[in-house]
Amino acid sequence: MEPTTGLILRRITQTELSVSAHKLATVILDAIAWKEGYNGLPRGTAAFTLADLASKMGISRQYLTVLLAELEASKLELRREKPNGKFAPWLFRFAAFETDRKDQDAESGTDDTSLSGEKDNKTIFSGQITISARSNVFQTCWAELIKAAKKALPCWNVDTQMIWDRFLAFNRARGNHRVPAGFLLGFMRRWRTSPGAANLPESAPAPERATNPREPELFNQIKAAPSSNRQFHASDLCRLIGQAAYEARVLDVIQRFGCPRFTATLAVHGRAVMAGEITR
Repeated sequence: MEPTTGLILRRITQTELSVSAHKLATVILDAIAWKEGYNGLPRGTAAFTLADLASKMGISRQYLTVLLAELEASKLELRREKPNGKFAPWLFRFAAFETDRKDQDAESGTDDTSLSGEKDNKTIFSGQITISARSNVFQTCWAELIKAAKKALPCWNVDTQMIWDRFLAFNRARGNHRVPAGFLLGFMRRWRTSPGAANLPESAPAPERATNPREPELFNQIKAAPSSNRQFHASDLCRLIGQAAYEARVLDVIQRFGCPRFTATLAVHGRAVMAGEITR
């Protein structure tokens, strides 16, 4: 079965996660592109900067990192990557559903071109662009395409008119009077912000919520032990102090900081590393 929003949402609700991790998963799910090329994204991915994601969640960047680690370790298998360069947003996907999708693609008959031929909801740059001396992009057909495609590109936070002006200037400098529309998408994919140039976001980001005074202490403990080694840390610590004492430490952190169990276990591991009980 082809993964759908409803299918993944049901899996999210059935997966054992903290409340905040559930919310984060649904935020990512809501932005997933279900058609190849929609908003310039590969099928099954969503694009966010960490700052934007933290703002949508109303949490700090540090806590966002903890929640992402929880989703990565869960049965949802959240994965993130930056294929478009360090200035581009992160691309997120739920890898747990990729096997089913690949199996379905492999079973498609040779006459089935629904995925390759479907153009609905795609961000398609076709036709020709006339390089004029001056132009308001919002009086052309290209404004909406630029706004949709840039979400996953290095120019994600640059004003649409600025992208258009620089594209026109780029081509005028090379003596181009008329170019294929695909040149515009290629120009956006290779976007580089010049030193001192102002990136003008189209909407001001929401301010982050006030940080809990005790959060720095908790995150300092978490940082002491890499979350990727959490299973080894848990095993080593349980072998050293026993399962009952381990659970007591986790419960103590939960009660002290009011955090989810997953976060508490990472903090317990960090405290053990800082105390020299286990290795990093």
